[in-house]
Amino acid sequence: MPLYRYRAVDKQGRVTKGETDALNEFDLTAQLKKNDLELIRASSNKSRKHSVHKLSRRDLIQFLFQLEMLLRAGVPIQAILSDLRETSETPHIKALCANLYEKIDSGSTISEAFAANPGIFPELVVNLIRAGEGTGQLPYVLQEIVASLKWQDELVSKTRQLLTYPAFVTLVVGSVVVFLMTYLVPQILGFVANMGGTIPLQTVVLLWVSDKFVRYWWIIVPAPFVIIVLILILSKMSYRFRRMMHAAQLRIPYVGTIIKKIILARISDTLGLTYRTGIPVLDGLVYCRNISGNIVVQEALDLARTDIANGAPISRGFSAQKLFPPLVIRMIRVGEETGDLAGSLKNISYFYNRDINDSISRVQALIEPTLTIVLGIILGWIMMAVLGPIYDTIAKLKLT
Repeated sequence: MPLYRYRAVDKQGRVTKGETDALNEFDLTAQLKKNDLELIRASSNKSRKHSVHKLSRRDLIQFLFQLEMLLRAGVPIQAILSDLRETSETPHIKALCANLYEKIDSGSTISEAFAANPGIFPELVVNLIRAGEGTGQLPYVLQEIVASLKWQDELVSKTRQLLTYPAFVTLVVGSVVVFLMTYLVPQILGFVANMGGTIPLQTVVLLWVSDKFVRYWWIIVPAPFVIIVLILILSKMSYRFRRMMHAAQLRIPYVGTIIKKIILARISDTLGLTYRTGIPVLDGLVYCRNISGNIVVQEALDLARTDIANGAPISRGFSAQKLFPPLVIRMIRVGEETGDLAGSLKNISYFYNRDINDSISRVQALIEPTLTIVLGIILGWIMMAVLGPIYDTIAKLKLT
C-alpha cells in the first residue's frame, strides 16, 4: 500500500503536513475529511506491502461477523472493508482489510481475495464463501461460518478446561516431590542415620529413591519434556508411529472417549455446514477429513467416502466404519429418508455438544479427587518413612 506525503488545510485555514498510508488518493481524501482536513497536495513516495499476520480465532470470528452484518444490510464490500479498516482497533485486522480491499479493487472476487490469504482463511471457509457467491446467499453462508467457528471455539475452551487442572496439579505434585527428594529428605534421614538405630524397609526405599534424585536430577527433571519432544519428532518422521499414537489417544480411559466425541462433533458440524451451503457430500467429507486431526478417523472417513461414492447411503458408509454410535446413525438415516439431512446433522451437533459438556463435567469430578488421593499417598508415604525412624529414635532415648 502506498505511503502518501500530503499537505492539507483545516477549517481555520491552517496548513498541515504529514504522511499516512492509504489505498489511493480517494482513500487519503476520505481519511483526511474525517479529521476535518481538506487535501491540497499529495505524493506517493514509496510503496509498502501489508504483512497480514494470522488472526486469532476470536478476531477472525469478529471480522466475519461484522462482514456478515454489513453485507446483510446491503453495504458494498469495498465500503465495508474501508470502514472496518478505519474503525478496527486491531492492527492485524486493519492490514487484512487493506489487503482484501486492494485485491477486490483490482478485480478479484471475495472468495479469490480470501484464497490469497491461506494463513488466515482455511480452505473450507474459502470454498464456503465461493459457494455463497455462486448461490447469492453470501450473508447466510457467513452467518453459518460464524456460528460454526463460535461452536468450535467453545469446544477448544472445554478441552483446555479439561486438561488445565490435571496439568497444574501434576506440575505442583512433581515440584513438591523433587524438592522433598533432593533437599529435605536427605537432611532429615542423615540426621536419623547419625542417631543410630534400625531403619525400616520403607525408609530404606525412600533413601534409595532420594539418592537417585540427588545423583541424577539432571536426567529425571527434564525427562518428561524430552520424552514429549521425542514423541513429537517421531510423529513427524514416521506415519506408522503417528498412527499408533493417534490410536492410543482414542483409547485413553475417559479422556479418549471425550476426544473422540469432540472429533465426531466437528465432523458432523462441518458436514452439516457444507451440505447446507450447497457443497456436495463427497467434497464435504474431504473437508471433514482435513479438520479431524486424527489418522484413525481420517482412514475411516476415506473408506466411508469410497462406499458413498460407490452408491451407498451416508448412514451405511458411516455405520460400516463404526464412526458414529447407533443413535447417531439412526438420526442420519432418518434425515436421508425425510430429505432433511441438514437438519439431522444439526441435531447431531447439538447432541454431541450436550454429551461433551456432561462427559467433561463427569471426568473433572473424577480427576480432582483422584489427584488429591495420589498426592496424599505420595506425601503420606514420605512422611511415614521420615517420621517413623525419628519417632523410634526418640522413644529409645526416653527409655534410656
